[in-house]
Amino acid sequence: MGTDGQRDAKQLHCLVAGASGYIGGRLVPELLEARHRVRCLARSPAKLRDHPWAGDAETVQGDVTDADSVAGAMRGIDVAYYLVHALGSGSRFEETDRRAAQIFAEQAHAAGVRRIVYLGGLTPRGVPESSLSPHLRSRAEVGQIFLDGAVSATVLRAAVVIGSGSASFEMLRYLTERLPVMVTPSWVHTRTQPIGVRDVLRYLVGSATMPDDVDRAFDIGGPDVLTYREMMRGYATVAGLRRRLIVPVPVLTPRLSSHWVGLVTPVPASIARPLTESLRHEVVCHEHDIAQYVPDLPGRPLPFGKALSLALRRVREAQVATRWSSASVPGAPSDPLPTDPDWAGGSLYKDERHLSVDVSPQELWKVIEGIGGDNGWYSLPLAWAVRGWLDRFIGGVGLRRGRRDAELLRVGDSLDFWRVEEIERGQLLRLRAEMRLPGLAWLEMYAGTDDEGRTCYRQRALFHPRGLLGHAYWWSVAPFHAPVFGGMARNITQAAAKGMSARGTASRPDGTRRLRIVRRMRR
Repeated sequence: MGTDGQRDAKQLHCLVAGASGYIGGRLVPELLEARHRVRCLARSPAKLRDHPWAGDAETVQGDVTDADSVAGAMRGIDVAYYLVHALGSGSRFEETDRRAAQIFAEQAHAAGVRRIVYLGGLTPRGVPESSLSPHLRSRAEVGQIFLDGAVSATVLRAAVVIGSGSASFEMLRYLTERLPVMVTPSWVHTRTQPIGVRDVLRYLVGSATMPDDVDRAFDIGGPDVLTYREMMRGYATVAGLRRRLIVPVPVLTPRLSSHWVGLVTPVPASIARPLTESLRHEVVCHEHDIAQYVPDLPGRPLPFGKALSLALRRVREAQVATRWSSASVPGAPSDPLPTDPDWAGGSLYKDERHLSVDVSPQELWKVIEGIGGDNGWYSLPLAWAVRGWLDRFIGGVGLRRGRRDAELLRVGDSLDFWRVEEIERGQLLRLRAEMRLPGLAWLEMYAGTDDEGRTCYRQRALFHPRGLLGHAYWWSVAPFHAPVFGGMARNITQAAAKGMSARGTASRPDGTRRLRIVRRMRR
């Protein structure tokens, strides 16, 4: 069955723009379960290929800011879902959001699309638009663009979304778990109306089959209206923690609050700021008209405590389908990996390590795929931690994003301050850096065999500098490569060898047979 038993007899052809994001990645399987056909519009289709539903959905390459690619994606579509936001994408993100929404609306009309469905933010009533945060104002504008367009639109407006892996849930979770005594901003006393992600998905799926004459916005929320303080104490109760002492301090501005959240939680300041800004004003539902078209079910929408319990269970069982970090970090590089030796894009610095190890390639691969998150990076934990702290200090994502799954990775996953760019299962893991750097960086790890049939571990760190600062950066950190990257290679192979030893297979004490180091620069 689909989302809570929803199923419509009529099969629709649905386009999902934003399928690599937190909501989009969960909506696609729900639409498929409801027996709709699904086409995903993605800038990088490879990011979707490892999702369990990838084989059942069509994926086309394109960008919502490119009219031609949107036009192609719209052909034959009945319902188009717009789940894209230029969150944190620089000072001109409002213009980008506006242009993308206009293109989407125009191309939907040209293609004869029956309905556009958009998930936006719940806005406070009676507050002048000029007083809203830029991100909340932009989301409201995007919704209005769709409502003013020629295609019937359903605009769903939600406040705080509670679900495993959502940015709002992660912020609430880490603030409550890590700080038994909290000095908090005044917005902890602001009322909001959280909603469980399961109900958001139920409303999104149900919107596809609304009558053609429905062209309006709907407020969606759970049954509880709570202050953020009450939400934190509610989380402590559900998680079995001691009661939290919360002391509000009125001098903390949204900007300062976002940095405070960035220090304590995995959510970087660039993402935390729009979340905290949205909490300055009371955001509660003023109608529940959505129930006329997507009827309430027994016990639904979920109460806040139940939504929290379900999210926590998913986290503890490592069953998190998507995370807030599933979408690429704004401003992160998306250029293709420079191929060598025929790459002609300027300087390319490399650090290469080769090790033979007395284990099978499969055992070595298990260690490679398990890297990062709670498993760490197999060399100088303090050095990695300091690099993560420095990255967060200058507005980057830092190390605290962790992993979506403790054992398995898929293309597009965030992995601390890296993102999985490529996986050849059992052979290659390629990571692209999303930390703040004066250039582009990748880390590759291979499991294979050498000419003599021995298992071989290969590791490459690549850096394409940007300007003089990029070159200076490489040479300033070069002295640390031997202990960091060399130690990483040795410890990965040792971990694989110890795994074999635990099953009774003999190996050398250090798990290695040979080490060859190559460090060079290519121009």
